[in-house]
Amino acid sequence: MPTQRQQRVVLAVLSLAAFMASLDVFIVNVAFGAIGKDFHGSSLPDLSWVLNGYAIVFAALLVPAGRLADRIGRLRVFIAGLLLFTAASAACAASPDLWSLVAFRVLQAAGGAALTPTSLGLLVAATPPERRVLAIRIWSAVGGLAAAFGPVLGGLLVAASWRWVFLVNVPVGLGAAFVALRVVPDSRDATVTRIPDVVGAGVLTGSIAVLSLGLVKGGDWGWGSARTVVCFAAAAGLAAWFVERSVHHHTPIIEVALVRVRTFGYANLAMLLFSVGFAASLLVEILWLQDVWHYSAVRTGFAIAPGPSMVPITTILIQRYARTVPAGRLAPIGCALFAVASVLTLSSVGAHPSYATEILPAWIIGGIGVGFALPTLLSSATSDLPPARTSTGSGIITMTRQIGFVLGVSVLVAILGTPLSYAAAHRVFRHAWWTVAAVELAAAVASLGVSRRARPASPSAATPMSATASVAS
Repeated sequence: MPTQRQQRVVLAVLSLAAFMASLDVFIVNVAFGAIGKDFHGSSLPDLSWVLNGYAIVFAALLVPAGRLADRIGRLRVFIAGLLLFTAASAACAASPDLWSLVAFRVLQAAGGAALTPTSLGLLVAATPPERRVLAIRIWSAVGGLAAAFGPVLGGLLVAASWRWVFLVNVPVGLGAAFVALRVVPDSRDATVTRIPDVVGAGVLTGSIAVLSLGLVKGGDWGWGSARTVVCFAAAAGLAAWFVERSVHHHTPIIEVALVRVRTFGYANLAMLLFSVGFAASLLVEILWLQDVWHYSAVRTGFAIAPGPSMVPITTILIQRYARTVPAGRLAPIGCALFAVASVLTLSSVGAHPSYATEILPAWIIGGIGVGFALPTLLSSATSDLPPARTSTGSGIITMTRQIGFVLGVSVLVAILGTPLSYAAAHRVFRHAWWTVAAVELAAAVASLGVSRRARPASPSAATPMSATASVAS
């Protein structure tokens, strides 16, 4: 076991890795408009792959990467993931065109999927039991800070160039890898003896990718066109193949027996719906501020920050004052608050910017809603699972969240299209906010099934993957 001083260094390095992975999501969202302006002729459907390419691969590889690390050694996979993430970030910054950027984002996602579950697995193994809860809380809080400060940092970096959004990862990643090799002790799980279903991960990736392609290009191709129909049919066929592999493979990505557990099944359904609304809401807010109100990237970053800032605050208050409230009540409240925020936004925004009255109140309410719903769904998903399946279950619900993110961005792109006037923009943006509200209400209904009296996001019960899930936002 490392000395107390070494433990502090281990905590700092591994928390920094989690910070990088979480920060990247919020920074790239703010940089969306600048990337589009730099790559002339890029449509919104094309640009959406900068976000979706990352989320699809991250979702599909998260569980296999975690299991592989448990078998061959977490430090080895952590370092490999960190170096791949860093190298891909540098390549993203040097991208000569949009599709090169998308390709490098895919590599970046593979690195993120490797370093995310291993960072906390290494931390838990290197920390004495009496200090483990505090270490996990700090690790989680650092990830929460990334969500809160990511938009502001992203806006400041984009003011120089969107390429700095990716370049900032390079010195941080190299420094973290150097220190980790010197101070972080390796660990593994001797009970893991089989390689996970890599083919199944590829099938899942293909299914999500072609479904997203059909959604984002359906408006251009025509919703009844042959290409759109083929995309949806291929997505359904690949999804059926994935289910078949999950039933028969000895180490599936998703264990069918887990889905049959009531709390786990409802939590994943609610998480999928919640994440669709969350991803769509985050992007539609940024697009409105930048494309309709013509905010700069810096101003957009500061405008977005209050919402994510409410999440850790709300989570702390819930843990302190609502420990005995069932998850089946907390999660629906959070989803409903998010829906209310969406309706409040669409009913107030106009052509002339008035952030303090038209955006800020709803955005704060939405952030509080996320603080109610997200940690509760993440923690309650594994509350009824056997201890030996908690890590796998946590990885699956994190994967579900990423799939919801992809679908949210894709549905939003399908709704928005390319409006040519303020009147048209206002109409389609209202449709987007109504869609977010409807999806979040559906998530609220689904989360009623999460009836287990579980403490919201209690780190004391967290496994390496479950705590990872709470930060991968």
